[in-house]
Amino acid sequence: MVLSAEWPSVPISELCELIIDCVNKTAKVVDGPTPYKMIRTTNVRDGWVDTINVRYVEEDTYKKWTRRGEPRNGDVILTREAPLGEVGLLRDARGIFLGQRLVMYRANPTKLDNRFLLYSLLGHDLQAQIRAFGSGSTVEHMRVPDCEKLILQLPPLETQQKIGSILSAYDDLIENNTRRIKILEEMARMIYSEWFVNFRFPGHEKVKMIDSPLGKIPEGWEVVTVEQVIRRMSAGKKYDNKTVSPTGTVPVLDQGKSGIIGYHNDEPGVIASEEDPIIVFANHTCYQHLIQFPFSAIQNVLPFLPSKENQRNIYWLHWATKDLIQFNDYKGHWPEFSSKELLLPDTKTCDSFGAFMRPIVKFIYKIELKNQNLRQTRDLLLPKLVAE
Repeated sequence: MVLSAEWPSVPISELCELIIDCVNKTAKVVDGPTPYKMIRTTNVRDGWVDTINVRYVEEDTYKKWTRRGEPRNGDVILTREAPLGEVGLLRDARGIFLGQRLVMYRANPTKLDNRFLLYSLLGHDLQAQIRAFGSGSTVEHMRVPDCEKLILQLPPLETQQKIGSILSAYDDLIENNTRRIKILEEMARMIYSEWFVNFRFPGHEKVKMIDSPLGKIPEGWEVVTVEQVIRRMSAGKKYDNKTVSPTGTVPVLDQGKSGIIGYHNDEPGVIASEEDPIIVFANHTCYQHLIQFPFSAIQNVLPFLPSKENQRNIYWLHWATKDLIQFNDYKGHWPEFSSKELLLPDTKTCDSFGAFMRPIVKFIYKIELKNQNLRQTRDLLLPKLVAE
């Protein structure tokens, strides 16, 4: 394999069939679902584009927003701001269009392998170029014209394809594991719905149904707000893009779906474990995670536990509050979230549900650790295969 020092330096604009940015205004969204889906900066993380947690539009809006080109499978997406420099490969482009602060690259297949482009953009050299273009303002921001000025060190196409194949093998394993996690999470959601929405929990046949503001509910249950069943926790010292590292002993949680922005080697802000997990809510994006390891966080990642007044099993609390509120704008959602109403079951039923969920959650965590190790191995290979 040719050494990277011998590879020619080529502007990315000469290697792509298409480089387009988003329409410079916010698309009108609808409740959906519809076939037409907008991805945002929060959907792009660590080589992946999340096409599930999206916002929906009508067909006419989709056509207006894709008039310069419809995204295709294999296109590479870059975030220009909030955060700057996240990259993902579009693996399912059906009905997808770009939200604000995103740029899409379509590699010319006679010159550039799209997977090599992905991993080059994830590598140290291009990330440094992106940061340099984005510096000089209060919020890191990369101008659209600068997105066409990035310089790639370009090996022969056959070498690009070999590098892409080696690194994508790790991503394929990660994708398979992610599918397993989704199946387990869906199973957990269905069990929660069966117990606490359809009221088919163990022993339900012997429980009397009574009237409530939410309709008929089991006797002994009550209608409460989220703030009545949770207890906010301090996240300790806040971190950001500039104060985290790619590696370290303590993960730092962000507001994206993947949940981790980087690492540090100081004391964690929050102590969580498999035996004593903690729930975190992303104030701006509404993502929620059940965390089973010590961590720190960026601003607006809000940890919480069951309240002392209405103490219930944490596994019940997680599923009772998860997805209770949906992202509708990049703003603080905590006041709306904490005022939402939900049903508070009796302690025994919540504990039974927790005992049922605990092994599922632990198994999901083991798979997530496997994915973390795969990502770390891939990232160790990156600088060895792609230009420093």
